[in-house]
Amino acid sequence: MRLINRHPDRGGRLLLILLPFALLLFAYFTGSAARLAENPNDKLLPGAAQMVDAVQRLAFTEDKRSGGYLFWQDTASSLGRLGMGIGIAALSGLCLGIAAGTLPLLRAPLSPLLTVLSMIPPLAILPILFIVFGLGELSKVMLIVIGITPILARDMEQRAREIPAELLIKAQTLGANTWTLILRVVLPQLLPRLLIALRLVLGSAWLFLIAAEAIASTDGLGYRIFLVRRYLAMDVILPYVVWITLLAWLMDLGLRQLARLCFPWYEGAKA
Repeated sequence: MRLINRHPDRGGRLLLILLPFALLLFAYFTGSAARLAENPNDKLLPGAAQMVDAVQRLAFTEDKRSGGYLFWQDTASSLGRLGMGIGIAALSGLCLGIAAGTLPLLRAPLSPLLTVLSMIPPLAILPILFIVFGLGELSKVMLIVIGITPILARDMEQRAREIPAELLIKAQTLGANTWTLILRVVLPQLLPRLLIALRLVLGSAWLFLIAAEAIASTDGLGYRIFLVRRYLAMDVILPYVVWITLLAWLMDLGLRQLARLCFPWYEGAKA
């Protein structure tokens, strides 16, 4: 049997999923044990006990200065900014994509503009955002919006162009006007693709958030990571990185389940 035709069974698939993570953990803790055996005060590769103590201190012990739990405060602040940025970007990208992909009069100016905007490195204009919007929450949210909206809009535009012309013609013969076409034909086709596109830009959204928090913020996951780096506090940095990764994975899983729940026909239509 050719290798391309071999598929693992359920147990084998689970084993293959867990194997790379197990190997990474084994390699890390082996290196950590070796370094700590040589130097118990080594900070580069902290052991599991050190990271557990750091999480206990930040997540389950009140901060003496603020009286709160820093880990959960940072998480709430970052998720609030990320959720607002992604929400605004999703709505903007959907509207721009529909306009550029459906209406020829708007496609001419919008399509080249979106292409150019998607090529601008968002981190390069971060200082401009801080100057224009200040150092508050708005600049951090706007970095996420500016960073992922052109990508979402271009994806929505491409999906709108792929809608068969026969569907649009049939709807018009039945008396549908432009708004009816958009709401009843175009929008249902684009919404499941929007959820997929959001999954694809989640990593970029987190990157922009962490960068903005690292430069100008007083709380947030990115702020905490860059605050403790001056002390080489890897026992704090590594759990925060793992936590960010877990949050991103849960968001991706949530979007995937939402797409399956709301648009069960989409996977079948692709097949």
